[in-house]
Amino acid sequence: MAETKSINMSVKIGTLKLKNPVMTASGTFGYGGEYADYVDLNKLGAIVVKGLSLKPRAGNPPPRIMETPSGMLNAVGLQNIGVHTFIEEKLPILRKYDTNVIANIYGETYDEYKKVAQKLTSAKGVHALEVNISCPNVRKGGLSFGADLKSAAAVTRKVKEVTDLPVIVKLTPNVTDITAIAAAVEKAGADAISLINTLTGMSVDIFTRRPHLKNVTGGLSGPAIKPVALRMVWQVLQKISIPVIGIGGIMNAEDALEFLILGTKAVQIGTANFINPQATIEIIGGIERYMELNGIKNISKLIGTFRS
Repeated sequence: MAETKSINMSVKIGTLKLKNPVMTASGTFGYGGEYADYVDLNKLGAIVVKGLSLKPRAGNPPPRIMETPSGMLNAVGLQNIGVHTFIEEKLPILRKYDTNVIANIYGETYDEYKKVAQKLTSAKGVHALEVNISCPNVRKGGLSFGADLKSAAAVTRKVKEVTDLPVIVKLTPNVTDITAIAAAVEKAGADAISLINTLTGMSVDIFTRRPHLKNVTGGLSGPAIKPVALRMVWQVLQKISIPVIGIGGIMNAEDALEFLILGTKAVQIGTANFINPQATIEIIGGIERYMELNGIKNISKLIGTFRS
């Protein structure tokens, strides 16, 4: 559905301008080009590519995906082609499209985060970085960077030191107080925050009495986590002033509108892409129809209108 000219759906995430607030979520849309036959990529607010590390990574052994009631578990293990191959092979394809490209990055050390950020900053066609701090810090016995205030802030500062691109920090929900982490990364210089990443879960095969996932645990996503995501987003919005991007169980326009009404500047669509490759386009159209029906000409008049 083409956007009606009388309706303005554009939003800003720091210095990043989006034609509409709908992005793809990292790890659910490949490197973007894989969906080109199913989705007009030019209509998306942004494409967030699969998480990139300094070197290629094979990920975890299978089975690594399991369907659950109202969701799915994944233990893919951040499998990716590495930042160099992405820049050489995938980025030239994305440059052909009129949309923002956000590179999701991760590392096992501060130095890895810095090096990946540096390489992407010098590459033509990357418009922002999303920093995945849910990864284990090998120097701290595998504790997630995002589960520790100091580590989360340190990663943010290290990335900001080497890039002039907008830096979005993606928060893990597997913490005691997500607002404290949000405040720490804001103070460290983050331009925006995206949340939530997946919730840690597991599933048991009652016949073999073994885990369904080879990795035992995995990340839970899909409709089951939306109420948790909304609650955490609402809490974070009350504590910080930088833009927030909502993620978690968004399957349709109504779901997306819940996050926007709370106050997120944009949303990311994840698990829905696996079920319906055109989910993002349908959600854009659904938001537009809602605005038309309610006489809202500018999306800024909708964002943050929640009343408790």
